[in-house]
Amino acid sequence: MTKDITIIDGGMGQELYRRSGKPASPLWSAQVMLDTPGLVIVLHREFIEAGAQIITLNSYAATPERLTRDADISSFEPLQKAALKAAHAARDQAGLPVRIAGCLPPLVASYHPELVPDNQRALSSYRRIVDIQAPGVDLFIAETLSTVREAEIICRAVADVDQAVWVSFTVSDSDGTRLRSDEPLRDGIDAAKDAGAEAVLINCSAPEAVTQAMELFVDSDIPFGGLANGFTSITAMAPGGTVEAMTARDDLGPAAYADHAMDWVSQGATLIGGCCEVGPDHIAEIRNRLG
Repeated sequence: MTKDITIIDGGMGQELYRRSGKPASPLWSAQVMLDTPGLVIVLHREFIEAGAQIITLNSYAATPERLTRDADISSFEPLQKAALKAAHAARDQAGLPVRIAGCLPPLVASYHPELVPDNQRALSSYRRIVDIQAPGVDLFIAETLSTVREAEIICRAVADVDQAVWVSFTVSDSDGTRLRSDEPLRDGIDAAKDAGAEAVLINCSAPEAVTQAMELFVDSDIPFGGLANGFTSITAMAPGGTVEAMTARDDLGPAAYADHAMDWVSQGATLIGGCCEVGPDHIAEIRNRLG
């Protein structure tokens, strides 16, 4: 390859759900932090061994809003700290110079821009997450953002710490040039850059939509990349719902997924990984393709 590519890990939630053998929970993979944290360490390590140079904290569902709705807000700090402990344990066991990314997800629900809290409440919640995660992470990834507003708020929340923030939007599966809010992706890219994001990515969208989104970055001066999911559709995922409602595609094995990833690389992407339904085998295939 003629340029450096950074490989990011894949999706934790679906993989942990399958491995745990327990009923699905609205807390998704965060429940595993309470029940069987050793599974999280093993999966982090498998992603590292597959070639991931960045692993993301397993704290996606551990936001103040989700815990208040689905569990107990008193578990917020223990879950965040458990996710940090698991990621560091996996990196130590692997003995490789992997970076750990803090996780700044949608506060209420994925794919539902209408549920994004007002600016002040959202900023307060993100600052709570940043304050706990910052001492133990190398950067932050704000992932699965459906709106321009979320990106701006998160960049403000991270501004007071030393770590960089990468903003990752989720786009319409039928039109990769638009966010789930129907705002133009171009507006999101520009807003993230103006707010201080170090990179902009597209995640938790169909790989075909990610490929379409990459076209908007061709003339961009900011690093970019893609982390697609393997769902047939995201429409069944209701706020507070469980992963049992989701169905995986049967045409996105490691080789097929890597084909899409190589398309993104050919378009100039330098940050490549996966989201839901993308496991260590997919990441290993990407690493092999990159040589």
